[in-house]
Amino acid sequence: MLELVNKSWWKILSFVLLVYTITAGFLFDVPKLHILNETIRNLYFHVCMWMGMMVLFAISFYHSIKYLRHQNFRSDIASSNYAAVGCLYGILGYLTGFLWVNVTWVTDQGQSLAGVLKEPKLIGAAIALLIYGAYFVLRGSFTDIDKRARVSAVYNIFAFAMLFPSIWIIPRLVGSLHPGAPGSESGNPALDRKDLDATMRMVFYPAIIGWTLLGVWIATLKIRLDFIKHKNIINE
Repeated sequence: MLELVNKSWWKILSFVLLVYTITAGFLFDVPKLHILNETIRNLYFHVCMWMGMMVLFAISFYHSIKYLRHQNFRSDIASSNYAAVGCLYGILGYLTGFLWVNVTWVTDQGQSLAGVLKEPKLIGAAIALLIYGAYFVLRGSFTDIDKRARVSAVYNIFAFAMLFPSIWIIPRLVGSLHPGAPGSESGNPALDRKDLDATMRMVFYPAIIGWTLLGVWIATLKIRLDFIKHKNIINE
């Protein structure tokens, strides 16, 4: 029993943190900010999904480099599965963000839906997810396992390199409704240290850890299934 706990402590931690996040996220008090109001609770889901996505893509990037160095098929399997779960988190982050802006920017602030869809950060996120979507299309186009692994690893490195400019850098250089970008003062108030009070920090940081660990958990399950499916190739 103790050995099982030692191996699975991070899974138990993920479960506990997510139960805490969901419970506290809906029940704890939050700052009453203009426009955001109670929707600020989406911070525990939308932003944390994006943070988890970045970590998962970073792990996928690491395994791609590891494959190119050692030509180990296990690394290729790990890289593709972490990228897959990262894409899932990206889609969930995109959907929760779209729901958020539909209430705050469209309903409360009177922005048009067409204008919101032109938001630089939303466009950048969509481009990043499309780049990773092309990664899986590329993998599916190869029948040769070795060639698929090599080309996929190189492309994955490129996709990860494009992730930061498309999501973090370019949207901050142009006018945006998102906090922290030029022109954001006319949109949402920026979520600075005064807005993210002590109560929210007690939920926000554990939420990032919990969602990220859940993503790693899902990826490891998928990896184990692929190891079983391809055990003949792995053991060669």
